[in-house]
Amino acid sequence: MSLLDRFLDPSFVSLKICGVTMRADAVALAGLGVGAIGVNFWPRSKRYLAPGEAGWLREFADCFARVGVFVNEEPTLPLRLFREGLIDAVQAHGDESPEDVRIYREEGVPLIKGIGVKGADDLKRAEDYKASAILLDAHAPGVYGGTGATFDWNTAVDFKIRHPDIPLILAGGIVPENAREAAMMVRPAALDVASGAEISPGVKDMEKVAALLEALNF
Repeated sequence: MSLLDRFLDPSFVSLKICGVTMRADAVALAGLGVGAIGVNFWPRSKRYLAPGEAGWLREFADCFARVGVFVNEEPTLPLRLFREGLIDAVQAHGDESPEDVRIYREEGVPLIKGIGVKGADDLKRAEDYKASAILLDAHAPGVYGGTGATFDWNTAVDFKIRHPDIPLILAGGIVPENAREAAMMVRPAALDVASGAEISPGVKDMEKVAALLEALNF
């Protein structure tokens, strides 16, 4: 089983720490045993990592799943980073349509589609993406996640009931204090945490990460 498959295994709740910008943080996260990290290649993100500075990601191919986060990006860059062995999956976290991301399936690149949730209507086309996983986040127009805001987790519960075969990743406002409640209520394949595991944007707090992992130990 690949690290990505293990991360998306619905039999337990994994942890993805998103917005990693530094090799030193990746080393510490590997030591703690997180299931995945997210690296944001969207230039307008507070947690942006320039592709030219991401070569250290190769060192962690055997440590955790490495997810490249992109917003309304042309496929050229994500495909190049995947082929160069820097990432294991593409997370399309913008306004991409199923047609926009079809190329990843055609090229054999695992896709995680991020959807900002205002209500159930936002999920009508989720199945059409034919993604390896669907990530549900708080609706954040122009920002595309990382705000620390939550959404109604009942929407995620309903989605999981309707689509039991699609691995679900839950994001948006998750912190050590509510992680266990989120995991037990929704039972997603994974929780995705950015601001809830930070000292400042892009600088991770390993005490918070350890507390998140402990919250998922049930």
